[in-house]
Order: sequence, then structure tokens, then C-alpha cells
Amino acid sequence: MNYSVVKHIIGKIMELEGAFMLLPALVALIYREKQGLSFIYVAAGSALIGFIISRKKPENMNFYLKEGFVTVALSWIVMSVVGSLPFFINGDIPNYIDALFETVSGFTTTGASILSSVDALAKCSIFWRSFTHWIGGMGVIVFLLAVLPMAGGSNMNLMKAESPGPSVGKIVPKIKKTASITYLIYISMTVAEFLFLLIGKMPVFEAICNSMATAGTGGFAVNDAGFFTQTPYIQWVVTVFMILFGVNFYVYYLMTIKRFSDAAKHEEARTYLIIIFVAAGIIAWDIHSLFDTVGEAIRHSFFQVGSIITTTGFASADFNAWPVTSQTILVMLMFIGACAGSTGGGIKVSRFIILIKTFFKEITSYLHPRSVKKIKLEGKPVEHEVLRSTNVYIITFIVLFTGSMLLISLEGNDLITNFTAVAATINNIGPGLELVGPTANFGHFNVLSKLVFIFDMLAGRLELFPILLLFCPSIWIRRRSKREQHNMEA
Repeated sequence: MNYSVVKHIIGKIMELEGAFMLLPALVALIYREKQGLSFIYVAAGSALIGFIISRKKPENMNFYLKEGFVTVALSWIVMSVVGSLPFFINGDIPNYIDALFETVSGFTTTGASILSSVDALAKCSIFWRSFTHWIGGMGVIVFLLAVLPMAGGSNMNLMKAESPGPSVGKIVPKIKKTASITYLIYISMTVAEFLFLLIGKMPVFEAICNSMATAGTGGFAVNDAGFFTQTPYIQWVVTVFMILFGVNFYVYYLMTIKRFSDAAKHEEARTYLIIIFVAAGIIAWDIHSLFDTVGEAIRHSFFQVGSIITTTGFASADFNAWPVTSQTILVMLMFIGACAGSTGGGIKVSRFIILIKTFFKEITSYLHPRSVKKIKLEGKPVEHEVLRSTNVYIITFIVLFTGSMLLISLEGNDLITNFTAVAATINNIGPGLELVGPTANFGHFNVLSKLVFIFDMLAGRLELFPILLLFCPSIWIRRRSKREQHNMEA
């Protein structure tokens, strides 16, 4: 384990987070809020500690997948711990576990909240909540890769640890350029949504926050009303952009280089859109009697389907009161999630495509034992390593889901609440059903349950294994080099 480079990168992350916190401090200055001082204090402390940790660049900047996983996991934990301090210091969230829950929910783009009223928060705190979505959506490590030079294959090991999906590839040969292109697309789409919201006469502050929350597929509301009272135009704009941010960013890269036919043939993106239209159509038919017009039912069905499958978590209606069929479809979409290589969470559409094709391959092998059939995705054979990792991911997901359900059941809530609360956190959705529905929150859970949810949110965002690797004792045992052993023996 290359501990020096792990420490160096974490130090850089703390410096970067300190810089990020200057933005909510600026918001506090604009709105003349004293709560902004907490962001300045924490920003200064984070930047100073980060500088001390990373001031000496390691001689060896090479490290491998193990170091990449540990670095990413520790970086997200440190980001969350530091990022929660302003909420706690300024009194907007006086309980630190609650402040940590809210911050982890922000960075992991979950959108689950312990707050009973968003309106009671200072503007700078509301901005920071939304900004954590935007930071976490694409990943702060990916941002760091665009500016921090690394050696050998170390960049790819970091990207593999943070980027969602069964496999991570490079858009262009150089990882640094891949990260830069990805962030350029991300920023451009965020600005585009902001402009469309302004056209819909949404206030500037709300447009900025909602654009960042949509881009990161996060779902923190800017006010208590959320999207319940927004105009149909704004609801449609947000619906479209939620769906767009759930598409693999490689598709957008293909479009920027004018390979439109390749973009249109992208199997995962096409399957993702088909799922959305089919699910929204069934739900619209199921709920049409609850609304005044069919158009209204269609608007709300597409909004909620887009919100849930992309794991954004916004709500335009109380789907907790919808028929069971509609609720069942939404819960299924929680697990499917968005495309790999997007800002969305969940298990990912590509993994389900691989699993379904594996199923049919096994059925075919029973009927034709001598047949040899390769599983293909995007027209290319799926490597055995990807198949193995997909199967292991699903098994690990089921184990973690079951364990989390068991732990929070000790609190005594009903089964639907427990099931959807775990589904909403481990899949980075936000709202669930019953006591964690779109009009409720997670504030009523006890400390143990909140800690379980915090773990689930981090594990879900980082694709499980980086967080789990931290619990392996061998990671923390430093093995002496041959030179050190020789010196000790001498």
C-alpha cells in the first residue's frame, strides 16, 4: 500500500473542499447571513490541514487498484465529515449525526433528508446542500484527475473506484483529457438547464440550486413546497434534464464529435429510454383518475419515473398515495437506476442487460448444450471479468441490503418503510414510501438506523467495494520492504 500517495490525494481533496466552501460563504455575504462565517472557518481549517498533509509530493506517485479504492473511500468520508461541520457550527442542523447524514446524502446525490423544514435554513446552507449534489454527481476525484498529474495507470485506478458502472473505459486515450471532457459536458448541461429555468421565470437562486441538484441527480428541495407547486413548464424542463443526466456521458461525447449514428445505437441508452417510456405510460394510465386531465397525469408520471430511475428523488406529487401498481413500478425503478457513466445511481441499466442476457444464455445452453454463445453489449463481447464482477456486485448488494434491513428493523417500523428506506439510500434515490415518502423525511429514525443509512449511501454511490475494502485488516497492515527487513536484522 502506497500510504504516502493516499495521504497526498486526501490532502488535495481537503484543499479543494475548502475552496468549494467559499461559494456558500459568498452566498451568505450576498444575503447578509451570519451563518456564512461557519463556512469561512471550516474552509480555512480544511485548506490548511490539506496543505500540511499534501505539501510534500510523494516520490512514487504510482499506485494500483487497491490504493485507488481506499483513496476514493477515505476521500468521500473526509469530504462528508468536513462538509457537515458548517451545518453543525452555524446551528442550522444542531445534531452532528443529522448534519453528517444530510451531508453524506448530498455528496452521494441521494437527497434523503432529516429536515422537517428546508425554509428554516439559511440561504448559504441551502446552496451548500445543492452544491454537494453537483460536486458528488460527477465525482470530486474525477475533477481532481483533470488537474492533478498521476503516473502510469494510477488515473484509471482512481476513476474505476469512483465512476459508476460494471466497467469503466476511457473516452479518449488520456484519462486526464477524459475527465476534462466529461466535466465540460457536465457544466454545459447544467448551464443549459439553468437558462431554461430562468425562461420559466424561476428565481435565480432557485434556478441555480435546482440545476445543480438535477445535474447531480440529487434531489434536495430548495424549499418546503419542492416541485409540487411549480408550473407545468418547469416540471417538464426538470423532467427532461433528469432523464438526460441519467444517460451515459459517452453518448454525449459521440454527439459532440458528430458520430450521431453510434450515439443512436447505444444499447444501454436505448434500453434506458424504453424503460422510462413504458413505465411512464403504464403509470399514467394507472393514475389518470387522480388528476383533472390526462395531460396532467402524463406529466406527473414522466416526472416521477424520470426522478426515480435517475435516482434524483424530486417529487411533483405524493406518489405515496398512488395505486399499488404505480408504487410497485417506482420501487422496481429504484433498483434499476440510470445508465453507467452517468450521474445517476442504482444498480445500473447495463448490469441488468448483462444479467438478462446471461439468463437467456443459460436457458439456451440447456436446450443446446453444444452451442457456444458470447454475451454482447454495445455490439462487443462482454469480458469474463465484467460478467464475474457483475455477479459478485449483485450478490454483495443483496447481502448489504438484507443486513441493513435487519439492523433498522430493530427500531420497530413497518416493513414497507424499512424496505423502501434501505432501497432509497443504498440506491441513492432519496424518498421511499410510507414514513419516508415524498412528503416525509428520515429525521424520526434513531442514531443506529441513521448510521446504517449513512453507510448505505456511501456504499451505493461508490459501487460497494471501495467502502467494504476499508474493513479488510490487511489494508491497514504495512508490510516492510526487503531493505527495511535487512536494516532491522542488522
